[in-house]
Amino acid sequence: MTQPQDSPLHHAQPGGLPRRTLLRGAGVAAAASMMPSTFGRQGGAAGDAELRIALIGCGGRGTGAASQALRAAGNARLVTMADAFEDRMESSIQSLKNEHPGKIDVPAERKHVGFDAFKKAIDEDIDVVVMATPPGFRPAHFEYAVEKGRHVFMEKPVAVDGPGIRQVLAAADAAKAKNLCVGVGLQRHHSYKYQETIKAIEDGAIGRPVMARVYWNSAGVWVRPREADQTEMTYQMRNWYYFNWLCGDHIVEQHIHNLDVGNWMMGGVPVKAQGMGGRLVRTGKEYGEIYDHHAVEYTYENGAKMISQCRHMPGTKATVNEFGEGSEGAVDFGRGSITHYGGSKWRFEGQDSDHYQREHDVLFDAIRTGKEHNEAVNGAHATLTAILGRMCTYSGQEISWEKALNSTRRLSPDMDLDKLTWDTMPKSLPGKDGFYPIPMPGQYEII
Repeated sequence: MTQPQDSPLHHAQPGGLPRRTLLRGAGVAAAASMMPSTFGRQGGAAGDAELRIALIGCGGRGTGAASQALRAAGNARLVTMADAFEDRMESSIQSLKNEHPGKIDVPAERKHVGFDAFKKAIDEDIDVVVMATPPGFRPAHFEYAVEKGRHVFMEKPVAVDGPGIRQVLAAADAAKAKNLCVGVGLQRHHSYKYQETIKAIEDGAIGRPVMARVYWNSAGVWVRPREADQTEMTYQMRNWYYFNWLCGDHIVEQHIHNLDVGNWMMGGVPVKAQGMGGRLVRTGKEYGEIYDHHAVEYTYENGAKMISQCRHMPGTKATVNEFGEGSEGAVDFGRGSITHYGGSKWRFEGQDSDHYQREHDVLFDAIRTGKEHNEAVNGAHATLTAILGRMCTYSGQEISWEKALNSTRRLSPDMDLDKLTWDTMPKSLPGKDGFYPIPMPGQYEII
């Protein structure tokens, strides 16, 4: 078994398929890495100098990401936090104090609450920002952090629409110019099993990749009942998963992991897609405006296909995995196994990494040592792949990558995020019956 590499975004092209930068016309540098040499806050020597961390988004994933960052960073402290809701922040602080005594230094004056809290936290004396708010906020948060010279770890997805993707790509360009490190929470890239499986494919184990099959089929996620005194904005923020301006639908928020692996196997992004979807089971008003199933066929530049399924339906078969077929064999990524059509087999035999932890280990090591590390462009690729799929299922149309990238349909707010209030009315509002408008194929405008 070869030694896993710390930078899995730079694999050679598999199966002779040209690796495509794509994202043409977006003003994005083709390179997916940058050379950090100093800390964003004050410069100076790296080594074991203290890294001061800000957490923006204090829910379960944000708390987990902050904990992993503290575990990875050596001499580090969490010094400021931001969230729209104070109760989330207080719960997060207590959990982190219990797990990391001595590494949490967040006094009252560095606790920031509200829609403008992200700016207040980023403006503090910090080095690294951990971002884990609902993804509709990610482009603006990332842009501001880069503007202020902060290293970033941001959860996936990185946007919910084409304008947001373009904003992230522009910020990625600026981060490169400033020698900032950027990590994105697509943790399969930091799994030894996945890295070694991709390496075997690149070495010809399945011949030329011709098809990927990727799945996130499950029962779905939480629902938080509407409370009597909530404004519409408060309700949607508490139930962000069911509103596209915040979540992007579960094909974007969740299935992105599997779509990212399909792109990784194919060595690039699709040129077009078509698909179908809808609401069959989770049809109540409490499920907002998102679908409960999506099925998409993606086509790559050389004609190879990726077949994608994601489903939120209780009582159905759960499958979260990725598979691939090539001219000479087939791969099961979840098992880390390859079967050659001639009968021989390959399997990852090593100890897999805790890839949730390792993505932080790699990021903080890069910050300290100056190693190349930028996952922003790959994060944008994976996110736009998912957005493209949603656009196809909502509209019923075949859509090109370029059209998705250049779409002007903005789901996220048109105003600056720090101007939002709890009385601001979201774009999607319920009718008199309490139901939200549902995207209808054949009628939904994609541009």
